[in-house]
Amino acid sequence: MEPLLHGMILAFGLILPLGVQNIFLFNQGATHTRFIGALPAIITASICDSLLIYLAVAGVSVVVFTFEWVKAMLFVVGFFFLVYMGWAMWKSADKEGNRQEQVPFSPLRQIAFAASVSLLNPHAILDTIGVIGTSSLAYTGEDKIIFTVACISVSWIWFCLLVIVGRRLGQIGHQGKLIKRVNQLSAMIIWAMALYLGINLINS
Repeated sequence: MEPLLHGMILAFGLILPLGVQNIFLFNQGATHTRFIGALPAIITASICDSLLIYLAVAGVSVVVFTFEWVKAMLFVVGFFFLVYMGWAMWKSADKEGNRQEQVPFSPLRQIAFAASVSLLNPHAILDTIGVIGTSSLAYTGEDKIIFTVACISVSWIWFCLLVIVGRRLGQIGHQGKLIKRVNQLSAMIIWAMALYLGINLINS
């Protein structure tokens, strides 16, 4: 039970804070009328998270934290990516403000964006590799497997819940006005993350 509870609590603590990945999945739930419509985003984000967790437990954290240039490259790519994501969210909000019905992302676009927000977010990568990877060193054999599965399970469950909550909010919104405000707020949060990332990059 110890590795199971440890993995669940640790993964939940890392995934709970408002981040680009959470914002994207929440928005997909809000813009789709049916839960199944956001499944490509859920599955893609969950698979990417599962891959990152597996790599962290497998020991990739040693490589990332040994070479400073790897971390610097992650921060540079992440900065420009977050700036673009914020722009995309704001542009989406402007479009929704000019029409009554929202046009949700296609399955292919959901997969591309979900993979991007999962694999190009340096904070998510460093948190997963640094925290989960380091914590997994306390376990071996079957206990390490249980710990890994617990972390991965939390990601899948959390992403489903985000989409469900977003869908409920989307049903409450009148003519897309509420979703427009949510997208604008999301864009500002993402730009704030990009600014914070840029400051960290300069200071390092």
